[in-house]
Amino acid sequence: MNIVLIGSGNLATQLSLAMKDAGQHILQVYSRTEEHACELAEKIGCRYTADVDEIDKNADIYVISVKDDAISELAERVSKMVVKGVLVHTAGSISMDVFKGKVQHYGVLYPMQTFSKNRQVDFRPIPCFLEASDDVTLETIRQLAESVSDHVVLADSAKRKKIHLAAVLACNFTNHCYRLAEKVLQEEQIDFNLFLPLIDETAKKVSVLSPKQAQTGPMVRYDVGVMNMQIDLLNDDRTKQIYRLMADSIHEDATSTDDTCRQPKA
Repeated sequence: MNIVLIGSGNLATQLSLAMKDAGQHILQVYSRTEEHACELAEKIGCRYTADVDEIDKNADIYVISVKDDAISELAERVSKMVVKGVLVHTAGSISMDVFKGKVQHYGVLYPMQTFSKNRQVDFRPIPCFLEASDDVTLETIRQLAESVSDHVVLADSAKRKKIHLAAVLACNFTNHCYRLAEKVLQEEQIDFNLFLPLIDETAKKVSVLSPKQAQTGPMVRYDVGVMNMQIDLLNDDRTKQIYRLMADSIHEDATSTDDTCRQPKA
């Protein structure tokens, strides 16, 4: 499959490396920053450009992997040059309709993972959520997705927005909690690496227990004495507020009668 990659950020970098390893033919990389386009093109062995008007017009599929607020403008410009190719974007929260009325064949390929440019990931276990304008286009996008991932799932725009929201809560919010913990430890010059076994075990538990069943700590018991002491140890009002909100949310969930949580694995 002949592919033009539009973007050179974290996701674009890792997806392009996975596509290359899968034997896909990447014709060209476009980025508005020429240095970034050149850097990625060298990694995957293809041409590059920083001029939208120079994007190759003969690709089978154009993968737009840029910031969410740049997708619409790029879709508008690229669609004026694409005659037969499929346009897809890789965003979780942007509707497929961003392409509607611009091109005939379009869709979404959303890999749900956290990506960094310089940390290569194994794409095979990463779920990829697909949506397409028609069945023929869906088959094209599916072939590309299945070449890099073992978990390809159909999800319309409304469902994908909820998936992305859940991903933000599970990943970005969790990582920020790591950062808040790191700042507390830095005050006492304690190595954050000492917390990696705790972080690893917390992540491993939810592979066999639901998050509700895996929750422990003073908030579950609502140990007010411990919680107030910990709040007093925090040095800024924002983090104190986060602590209180999280504490109440954890306790309310732990004591609720909600039985919709995932059943533990055998």
